[in-house]
Amino acid sequence: MLVLSGDWHLKRGFASGAEVEPELAQSPAPRRVAFEAAGLGEWDSSLVAFVTEVMELCVARDVAVDPSGLPSGLKRLVELAEAVPEKKDAHSASAGTSLAERVGVATIAYVESIGGFLAFLGAVTIALGRFFAGRARYRRVDLMVAIQDCGANAFGIVTLISFLVGTILAFMGAVQLEQFGASIYVADLVGIGMARDMGAMMTAIIMAGRTGAAFAAQLGTMKVTQEIDALTTMGISPMEFLVLPRVIALILMMPLLCFYSDLMGVLGGSAVGTGVLGLSFTTYFRETLHAVTLTDVLGGVFKSSVYGVIIAISGCLRGFQCGNNSSAVGDAATSAVVTGIVFIVVACGAFALVFNILGI
Repeated sequence: MLVLSGDWHLKRGFASGAEVEPELAQSPAPRRVAFEAAGLGEWDSSLVAFVTEVMELCVARDVAVDPSGLPSGLKRLVELAEAVPEKKDAHSASAGTSLAERVGVATIAYVESIGGFLAFLGAVTIALGRFFAGRARYRRVDLMVAIQDCGANAFGIVTLISFLVGTILAFMGAVQLEQFGASIYVADLVGIGMARDMGAMMTAIIMAGRTGAAFAAQLGTMKVTQEIDALTTMGISPMEFLVLPRVIALILMMPLLCFYSDLMGVLGGSAVGTGVLGLSFTTYFRETLHAVTLTDVLGGVFKSSVYGVIIAISGCLRGFQCGNNSSAVGDAATSAVVTGIVFIVVACGAFALVFNILGI
């Protein structure tokens, strides 16, 4: 008879079933082990673990176990623990995996992810084709909401970051140009830098962290709650109904945000030029207009449109690839931001190479 009494709490220590093993090893060995729990007080999972371990020791020694003396709740928990036995070789199998096998598995997963990305890109392209043909099924109110979220609601953060980037560029240029008495060329540096690359790139990074993550979280939540499956069941394409408005909204709003970012960057540079370098406001902007060409501005705006497509596809793709639990939604949002920023930087480098070859 195994008597269980008092309170059993993890904070008071964990009792091991090995303490009962010497009694089972006596000669002659007991034929049956029963439990007496009349004096049992409060208990938690530590008692469940102890009783389960004692039962396993009894089974290993062919000793019968009588759990009738246990409280009903404890018996149900012990039965549940025995119904799903621990996989003994789980850790050893994982530890025994060779390096070559792990590299192979990672490589296969990477190749499959590329295939999934290309398939998603093709589906988005088809949806855009149906949109221009006037046959896409989506709600215009969803498109308007996405445009507001990607456009007007992003003005505040774009204003702040772009203005600060302009001031940083101006300070960096002023430190060097003042040595040669060429402070006026700070206007050229800031204007060309913002128009060609920094305006589009900083706006894209802001939108990747703000909007791309939001797209992934929204679509990931829809997948967890099976709303995407419901759309498919009703014969509505999720690509057209969910992805298309978001892609179009970013394609339309990114050029406007980029142009606005260029202006804020120039204003940030002018604040340094007029406040620190002693240049007049008129002189600074005259020099900026002389240095920045229409080709510079249009090139940056074109880049921003491509960045918008990258952000939208990255966010929506990760949302559709989200798992079926709440923690996967956060992982999808994080992955969308990382994917978007990486592809933005890669695209920026590719644009720099192509524009240099074309002489733009």
